[in-house]
Amino acid sequence: MKKNSILILVICLIIASLAGCSKSQQETTQAEQTTTAAAAEEVAVQDGTYSATFKTDSSMFHVNDAYNNKGVLTVKDGSMSIHIVMPSKKILKLFAGTAEQAKAEGAALIEPTTETVKYDDGTTEEVYAFDIPVPYLDKEFDCALIGKKGIWYDHKVTVSNPESTVADGEYTMAVTMTGGTGKASIDSPAEITIKDGKYTAKIVWSSSHYEEMKVGDTSYKPVNKEGNSTFLIPIEADKDISISALTTAMSEPHWIDYVLHFDSATLIPKG
Repeated sequence: MKKNSILILVICLIIASLAGCSKSQQETTQAEQTTTAAAAEEVAVQDGTYSATFKTDSSMFHVNDAYNNKGVLTVKDGSMSIHIVMPSKKILKLFAGTAEQAKAEGAALIEPTTETVKYDDGTTEEVYAFDIPVPYLDKEFDCALIGKKGIWYDHKVTVSNPESTVADGEYTMAVTMTGGTGKASIDSPAEITIKDGKYTAKIVWSSSHYEEMKVGDTSYKPVNKEGNSTFLIPIEADKDISISALTTAMSEPHWIDYVLHFDSATLIPKG
């Protein structure tokens, strides 16, 4: 009987030891996965300046329409902040946290700077801009604001899709075109002008019969009088851009729909 009890005790100790090893191995594996994921995230956003999407939970708190929901994300020594330009001067201060925390004595309130925005119609306006600390990407975080009413409001914001920014200048970039009858083509790579972070593409058709182009609701006329029809249009890289082009090559003028796609991986300085 005594021998049986000793044997049972030994078996229990062995089972407990094996269970402990399994748990330890599991915890080690989980820790390694966490470390790997963190390292991958760190590698994905190296120190530098990026264009990033800034979105909020309210239509009353958003980036100036001239910047298409974009801000400038700066990453340095593992810390991130995003510079956003507002539509007006109605928001007076921000706080990276809740409204209740913003009211506390000594709270680090974010003061605005003043910037001048130039709109597509040529008009300009002075507005406020803010630099907001970003704790992480692709997840909501708290950002409180106070306006002219003197009341702090809670909001949730998200920063996502960081893309490397490119210096202003002249470049070329590969472009593909789909749609239409398949008879027309455009030059690729296309000449690209970047100014204030905005891209303008020089579209050169394979024909001289194109008299107008439309991108969204905006119409564009040729910039040349001789040779193949040439247009300057605003574009975004790595997105499908729906356009329409008016051709007189047929018996009657016709609008034909196309889709352009510019590949940012092929962007190189001109010359």
